Amino acid sequence: MAGNTEPLSPRAKLAVTAGKAAAAVSRAAGRGSGSVIGGRVALKLDPDLLARLARHLDVILVSATNGKTTTTRLIAEALRASGPVVSNALGANMPAGITSALAGGSDAKYGVIEVDEKYLSGVARDVTPKAIALLNLSRDQLDRAAETRMLAEHWREGLAGSKALIVANADDPLIVWAASSSANVVWVAAGQEWKDDAWSCPSCGGVMQRPGDDWFCAECGFRRPTPSWALSGDHVLDPHGSAWPIKLQLPGRANKANATTSAAVAAAFGVPPQVALERMYSVQAVAGRYDVVSFLNRELRLLLAKNPAGWLETFSLIDPPPTPVILSVNARGADGTDTSWLWDVDYTRLAGHPIFVLGDRKLDLAVRLEVAGLQFEVCESLDEAVKMAPPGRIEVIANYTAFQDLRRRVGN
Repeated sequence: MAGNTEPLSPRAKLAVTAGKAAAAVSRAAGRGSGSVIGGRVALKLDPDLLARLARHLDVILVSATNGKTTTTRLIAEALRASGPVVSNALGANMPAGITSALAGGSDAKYGVIEVDEKYLSGVARDVTPKAIALLNLSRDQLDRAAETRMLAEHWREGLAGSKALIVANADDPLIVWAASSSANVVWVAAGQEWKDDAWSCPSCGGVMQRPGDDWFCAECGFRRPTPSWALSGDHVLDPHGSAWPIKLQLPGRANKANATTSAAVAAAFGVPPQVALERMYSVQAVAGRYDVVSFLNRELRLLLAKNPAGWLETFSLIDPPPTPVILSVNARGADGTDTSWLWDVDYTRLAGHPIFVLGDRKLDLAVRLEVAGLQFEVCESLDEAVKMAPPGRIEVIANYTAFQDLRRRVGN
């Protein structure tokens, strides 16, 4: 149950008020939701505000390289069956954005919070979560977040001694290594499509063996734990062996995996799998992802892909050739300024699609596609790409800030 409900101190109230005012000014100026600037102002006035705001909540943290925004949304929907929820649904997942989100949840029972991978340990110290969901770790923003093994080690150290229930993906060796320092772990067989960051053992550096869906290190004995929850086709298998159907409006296997983890989290708070999964069906899109919009009399589906693992999953979602595809890549601060990850993406999967390239780093992407032997057109704008595209719904795939640029352009 939620804990202390003592009122906020005058200083904390002032910080919350000032943060909301700063956010309102930012929105009025057309600079986004204002959640980040609002949180920064609030934390400047009261550095302990995040901990104070979380004190009365049962907090669930969600972190991963891919899928954390969607999983956060699915968990939040499931837990609303048991009480009011406050969540950073728009994906502002660093301390400032989290603070802004919690400032609006004074009547909530649960706080379901997406956390940037780099900040997980620090946020966990501040908010004392009841549960932490760990989905996957893969290369992403190497200029900012560092190498995946280092990040897994950082999580492992930060989670050691935590009283939180850890709900972790048993199929990702890096996640297992990170979670294994915790005393209370629920393992979920959620799958791992992208394996290129987990061929060496995070425990000893040896070569990982991967027979079928299993994995182990022959040198030190580090191995896949036995899961108690599992994704099996279109069903979630619970610890009792019961199979519960997954019916989502969100596409793809990755979202079924997200739903499986979400069901495991919800069950820890007393929400049965059937109820949790039925509530998840209401989620049609997440912060614009998967939305189908009309633009210049064409239908566009907006898809977000930020790193090699994310692009791999996204390629499995798009309609087959000759469906036209627009690709947009930026390298701004929120994306990571290093675009070397483009060379880890297997763009040959787009063979047969008419491809149109745009974004700040369209020439970097063009070189990558040229080397992959693909035919494409470099465009200056979304309008130009849409006008050049042959008939049919257009799949639009973009990384983070490029995705936001596109959403603004189409009025989404």
